[in-house]
Amino acid sequence: MKKTLAWMLALAPSLGFAPSASAADHLTLQLKWVTQAQFAGYYVAQAKGFYKAEGLDVTIKPGGPDINPSQVIAAGGADVIVDWMPDALAAREKGVPLVNIAQIFEKSGMELTCRKDSGITSPEDFKGKTIGVWFAGNQYPFLAWMGKLGYTTSGADPEVKVLKQGFNVDPLLQKQAACISTMSYNEYWQLIEAGMKPDQLTVFKYQDEGVAMLEDGLYTTDAELANPQKDAELAKFVKASIEGWNYAAAHQAEAVKIVMSYDTAGVLNEAHQVKMMASVAKLLNDGKDQTGYLDPAAYQRTVDVLMEDKTDPVITKRPEGAYTHKVYDAALAIKN
Repeated sequence: MKKTLAWMLALAPSLGFAPSASAADHLTLQLKWVTQAQFAGYYVAQAKGFYKAEGLDVTIKPGGPDINPSQVIAAGGADVIVDWMPDALAAREKGVPLVNIAQIFEKSGMELTCRKDSGITSPEDFKGKTIGVWFAGNQYPFLAWMGKLGYTTSGADPEVKVLKQGFNVDPLLQKQAACISTMSYNEYWQLIEAGMKPDQLTVFKYQDEGVAMLEDGLYTTDAELANPQKDAELAKFVKASIEGWNYAAAHQAEAVKIVMSYDTAGVLNEAHQVKMMASVAKLLNDGKDQTGYLDPAAYQRTVDVLMEDKTDPVITKRPEGAYTHKVYDAALAIKN
């Protein structure tokens, strides 16, 4: 019997199976958007072997305009997702038990970018104007801001007309809207690359307007966290992802090359990705905390903004159990 078992173990690799103790743990990460430098840290962790070093086999699934990460994880299509906190908290209130386990972006990159020739110089000038807004969960920061300003955005005669914006900058270039939604690391640069000059634009950063909300964080579900084995795998995943992000920020040119190598569709412009990587690196920690740490004060600010509009709040009650430091603390405690 012992001889037979030894013979089977010796043949295991050639037969396509191996003892479970040596098998890598598989995790699937669903991104919020398509492959680009916004997610450089995860691709770097994959390419540099940081996940493999933790005994993980990670599948990175790009997102897109028709992919909602919270819906993907709710359907069992991912173990962890990248999402914005407004969308995650709204989904949790609706029954998808999302939990933030690490906060990669400490600052908000979201902006409203306006044409100067529209006459907009301050938020008070938004009234009577058409503004491009992303939906699919990305509208919550905008709606909360308009609620804070006291502007209506729906009904027969809204004070601010909302144009459902596609994921491009055409409405501003074609003067279909006075302002559009942009990210500091992406669409703003698309406008510049399309020929607009910085002095032709007025940029309102959500971070500076008191309505900044937490963006790219890592989320899993209550059920995943209740599983001790999965909980341990997630800690390893967070550790390796943080290593990936720290490496990407310190080696931006290499990080861009890595991201480009995962562009199977061949649609990325490397010069644009270089700008994106530099801008994304500025959204990480500011030196006070380590990458991935969720500041409870920033979490609370996000909740407050989402609830500020009393007539139509994004969430109606303060969430319970919507974040945990347990996974992050366990990740930092891992010694290789």
